[in-house]
Amino acid sequence: MGNDSVDPHGLSPQDNTAAVSILALTRQFLDDLHPGAPHTRPITLESTLERDLGLDSLSRVELAVRIERAFGIALPEQTLADMQTLRDVLDALPSAVEKLPDAVDAPLPTDWSEPAQAAPETAATLLDVLDWHLRAHPDRVQIVCLAESGNVNIRYRDLDQAVSAVAAGLQRAGLDPGQTVAIMLPTGPDYFSAYFGILRAGGVPVPIYPPARLTQIEEHVRRHAGILANAQAAMLVTVPEARAVARLLEAHVGGLRRIATVPELIASGGAPRPVAIRPLDTAFIQYTSGSTGDPKGVVLTHANLLANIRAIGQATDLGPNDVFVSWLPLYHDMGLICAWLTSFYFGVPLVVMSPLSFLARPERWLRAIQHYRGTLSAAPNFAYELCVKRIVDADIEGLDLSSWRIAANGAEPVVPETMQRFGQRFAAYGFRPEAMTPVYGLAESTVGLLSPPLGRGPRIDRVRRDTFSSIGKAIPASPDDPSALSFVSCGSPLPGHAVRIVDALGREVGERIEGRLEFKGPSATAGYFRNPGQTQRLFDGDWLDTGDRAYAANGEIHLTGRVKDIIIRGGRNIYPHELENAVGSISGIRRGCVAVFGSPDPDSGTERLIVLAETKESDVARRDALRAQLIDITVATLGEPPDQVVLAPPQTVLKTSSGKIRRAACRDLYESGRIGVRTHAAWWQIVRLIAGSVLPQTRQTAAAAARLLYGIYVLLLFALIAVPTWLLTALAPRPSIAWQVNRFASRTLLRLAGIPLTVHGLEHLPAGPCVLVANHASYMDVLVLCAALPPPFSFVAKRELLESALTRLYLRGLGTQFVERFDARQSVEDARRLAETVKAGISMGFFPEGTFTRRAGLMPFRLGAFAAAVTAGVPVLPVAIRGARTLLRDGQRLPRHSAISIAIGEPAYPPASAKDAFAAAVALRDIARSFILAHCGEMDAGSNQTPD
Repeated sequence: MGNDSVDPHGLSPQDNTAAVSILALTRQFLDDLHPGAPHTRPITLESTLERDLGLDSLSRVELAVRIERAFGIALPEQTLADMQTLRDVLDALPSAVEKLPDAVDAPLPTDWSEPAQAAPETAATLLDVLDWHLRAHPDRVQIVCLAESGNVNIRYRDLDQAVSAVAAGLQRAGLDPGQTVAIMLPTGPDYFSAYFGILRAGGVPVPIYPPARLTQIEEHVRRHAGILANAQAAMLVTVPEARAVARLLEAHVGGLRRIATVPELIASGGAPRPVAIRPLDTAFIQYTSGSTGDPKGVVLTHANLLANIRAIGQATDLGPNDVFVSWLPLYHDMGLICAWLTSFYFGVPLVVMSPLSFLARPERWLRAIQHYRGTLSAAPNFAYELCVKRIVDADIEGLDLSSWRIAANGAEPVVPETMQRFGQRFAAYGFRPEAMTPVYGLAESTVGLLSPPLGRGPRIDRVRRDTFSSIGKAIPASPDDPSALSFVSCGSPLPGHAVRIVDALGREVGERIEGRLEFKGPSATAGYFRNPGQTQRLFDGDWLDTGDRAYAANGEIHLTGRVKDIIIRGGRNIYPHELENAVGSISGIRRGCVAVFGSPDPDSGTERLIVLAETKESDVARRDALRAQLIDITVATLGEPPDQVVLAPPQTVLKTSSGKIRRAACRDLYESGRIGVRTHAAWWQIVRLIAGSVLPQTRQTAAAAARLLYGIYVLLLFALIAVPTWLLTALAPRPSIAWQVNRFASRTLLRLAGIPLTVHGLEHLPAGPCVLVANHASYMDVLVLCAALPPPFSFVAKRELLESALTRLYLRGLGTQFVERFDARQSVEDARRLAETVKAGISMGFFPEGTFTRRAGLMPFRLGAFAAAVTAGVPVLPVAIRGARTLLRDGQRLPRHSAISIAIGEPAYPPASAKDAFAAAVALRDIARSFILAHCGEMDAGSNQTPD
């Protein structure tokens, strides 16, 4: 065994034999991974797969597969996800089975033989789509979740029931309409109910990816803390296993007040309160890969999503006989929108498995396509490459891929050689090369933007390197040109969308001229959430900048690279992905772990070409040989050498959650001199995170203490002022005098409490009597109106307040009018009496919502106030109160500091077109509510007015 060693302490003879075999297999695997490399460090059961052996996620899975084949077993998928050391593999052997149950052997749902009904073309929101399917075919199976523990079939009825329970749980937990909720869940049934449950509750979903490895916990928490802080997430939905990570996030994100699992949310059942959802409401926020300091959350509305889904359906000719098979993670837009929501909209069955299931055994993806007769599937380029390299013929005997009509290849640069290798390898199994479909999209366009003609197959354009690199002109190369550049066509824009290619001055360029790709269409985002700077940079007039470079040829778009990644060296453009692929083919360099980027060189005024490549090699001579090979292949690829080659240890090259190289982050790592700095152990990262949370937690505790003291102070002020105010009000000879007393008391209270009050529109107060209508959000509404309005108003209150002597004497002193809410006859009489009071010259104040609740939102208006104004022949004065709900909302015991503003609108009169008193009252209601909605700072919680 050489340097390999086994610690026999505590191991049975059987375990010791297994340990020796595992170590031998690991040694052989490392020899195959790095042929000819000397190994100086011993391999033991305690060797960590990442830090000591330098294995990334794919290499870890490959090693596990070799161990499975050697032992004739199958390890549980969770073991493949969690294993950190070789001892973890040894400990998992007892739980392994001779053969895992094949998740795709389950029978097909019987209702799939019947085509779905036509798509819900009139639906305006995703919730409308769900409601449509519930009416059309509630018992149809829409989702099949494949899992080792058994498949789960989800019908539309099942989904709706789970969604309602989640929504009710979120509302019980205090979720207000418009608040954001982060989803940190793996692929599974809970994800679907959590996403729609948040929408049903009136919230905004924010998908984030679960922690992948404990050794990267610090970066995971810091990156996600930046996202959640930017999103102002109020809640986080996760799994019990990730609760510890969620607590670390909670400690770093001040506004995150609740962490819950889906079972916890649905435990109490119940139905959610209805929340009005409109097409322009946000359906979710997709955070793109960026720095933690400036996260970019793409805001997508229901209208954006439905427009993109319908365009994808038209471009792909999606029909009732299609079946989508996917392993794509649901926290990524390609998995969430392209795979699930598109299938969901069209009533197309979706067969979904976890990404780990695919990575562990990629043949399962292909077997699922065969078993369920899948017609559609999508994946990044690396997945097709993985199938070619990982799958052995014995695992796919009898495979039939003839049903697969669209194999979408997107989400990362498409490599022509990968498409060719996949087509050649699986042609014998019924895969048609023309099914391979390179596509292009981006979060800013919801998900999809470009798609080629169906059934044509990939189109690869070979262009002359010299002219393209120097002047950006894509001149076709001769077939025998060995230095030609190859670019894949991603087709033309989706229906209803448009693209253009512009130069540095924003002028549209001609055919085969490279420039920046811009787009517009109904799927385009309105911008980034709480990031006006990035939003401004996104737009070029009506067009949005994709951040990619491209050229048009024969009416189709060919992507050439990210603007920020292209290296300009000596007046030539260098495209990193081409060199990264070439360098990754060198034995001893870790494939997929190469970053090529430019670093400014102030001496030459151009960029230095830096090649950062991961290697496990430690021998000096071997590293020198690798460096020489790398320079040679760079010269062969680009015609010139790199300025610097950096050979770095494993886990140096930074990637996004979807596996894309983060070149800008790698450049920052290089320029800050942090390449090669050893990653801290997981326990140390957790200690650092906990220590880093002390200051934020201290601040939060101090802020909570300050709020408590402030609330007590204001209550004491109120008690001191309320007693003399009540006495003077009860003894006042006239309501007008009582009003002035209360105005002085209210203004004094607000001033001493440090609550700023601003009033706009006092010039709109009419000289004669009127009917004032205001939104009702807090216990403090009457108080702030007293402080703001000079002339007295007689407010309308419910008759139940007469039952208490304290409130009866006080309110009668103010001239309050009392009305019956439950007796219809008395209500009619009260309305007549109020109209007579206004006719007598007394201005009345109403809260036409009738009541208020804890959750924000302007509720529907009752007609009583407006009918009284029409009957009395006086104008309606709309008044919007802003900030009072924060000051003291329903169920809140202590006041909180909040600035209050009041906007007074112009007096409104019934329009001349009103044909009768009822129509006049409705018109006045709509005028007043429109003004208040525009100035109260809250969402519309009930736009469907019903007269009463």
